[in-house]
Amino acid sequence: MDLYEHQARQLLADHGILVPRAKVTDSADRARAIARGLGGRVVVKAQVKTGGRGKAGGVRLADDPAAAERTARRILGMDIKGHTVRTVMLAEPVDIEEEFYVSYVLDRAAGRFLAIASAEGGTDIEEVAASRPEAVARIPVDPAEGVTSAKAAEIAAAAGLPPQTVDPLVRLWQVLVREDALLVEVNPLVRTREGQILALDGKVTLDDNARFRQARRGSDDCGHDDPLEAAAAAKGLNYVRLDGEVGVIGNGAGLVMATLDVVAGCGARPANFLDLGGGASAEVMADALAVVVSDPAVKSVLVNVFGGITACDAVADGILRAVDRVRPAKPLVVRLDGNNAVRGRALLDERAHPLVQQIPTMDGAARRAAELATTA
Repeated sequence: MDLYEHQARQLLADHGILVPRAKVTDSADRARAIARGLGGRVVVKAQVKTGGRGKAGGVRLADDPAAAERTARRILGMDIKGHTVRTVMLAEPVDIEEEFYVSYVLDRAAGRFLAIASAEGGTDIEEVAASRPEAVARIPVDPAEGVTSAKAAEIAAAAGLPPQTVDPLVRLWQVLVREDALLVEVNPLVRTREGQILALDGKVTLDDNARFRQARRGSDDCGHDDPLEAAAAAKGLNYVRLDGEVGVIGNGAGLVMATLDVVAGCGARPANFLDLGGGASAEVMADALAVVVSDPAVKSVLVNVFGGITACDAVADGILRAVDRVRPAKPLVVRLDGNNAVRGRALLDERAHPLVQQIPTMDGAARRAAELATTA
C-alpha cells in the first residue's frame, strides 16, 4: 500500500526525522487560513499517489495566504497521471543549501534490502541513474544486520553525502523495519543554510501482508484514490482500475497479467486487473463482478479461470449465482480450463444465460470480449 506524501512525512517525523511544518486540506478557503498559520508563504502540493507532480503543475509556491487560496483552488480537482487531486498539503518553505536522494527498497531477487543514495536529489533519480550511474550509490543491506551507524556512514560516504545524514539514514531504516515497509524514500533530503537536515518529501510503501500488525493501516486516510479500488479493497479483492473497456476477472496474478496482454493484442484495452486469488465462490465472484461492471467505461467482461484447488464447476456455479445477484447489463465472455472444466462448461451450457458466452481458449475469449467492447 502506497501512502500519501503527508502520511509518509508523518511516519518520518514519528521516527525523529525532521520535516517542515505542514497541514492538509481539501478546501481552498481553508488553505488561506492554514497559510496564515504557517507564516504566509507556503508550498502548495497536490496529494496523489504518483510521481511527476511538480512537472504537472501540482507543486507551487504561494507568496501569501491569498495566493495560497488561489493556488489550492487551481490544484484541487487536477488530474495528474490519472489521479484526481482531492487534497493539498501546505508546507512552510525552506532555504535549501543542498539536496540529496536516499531510499531503502526490498530487493526480492537477492533476498535483501538495497540502500540507494545520491548527492543529486530533487530530480528524477531514474534520469540521474541512466545518464550518470556513477552518481547513484547502491549498497546492499543485510536484513539481519540492518543499518547501524557504521552502515549508514558507509552509505553516506559511497553517495557523497555529508556526515550529518548518518543519523537520518539510521532513522529511515527504523521507519522501514518498524512500519513493515517495502520502500521508504526521501527526495529531497536537504541541508538548509542553517545546517539542518530535513526531509522535504517522502514516499512509503507498506507491506499489506503485515496489515494485522499495523493499526494505522485500517484508517480511511490510507485508502485508494479511486472509489472502485476502495470498494474492491473493502471486499478483499485484488483490483486495479485501468483505462480500457474490457473488464478482466481471473484467478492468479500471472494469469490475469497474461490476459491483459492478450486483450491488448486483440485491439482492445483492459479496464482493470482483478485477481480472485485461490477462491472463486459465488460470493467472491459476485463481489468481483459488481466492482468490474460498476466502471462505466466497461463494455464487456472477460472471465478467465484455470481451475486448480477451486474446480471449474464451482467457478461456473459462482458465475451463474453472481449474474443472478448482480444482474449486469454487459456481456460476459467466459473461458474455463483445468480441474473439472468439462463439468463447469456443461453447467453454463445448461443454464444458457443470455449474457454469458463461452469460448474454450484464452485467445478466442479475449478476441470475442474485444469485439463486444469495440462494437458496443
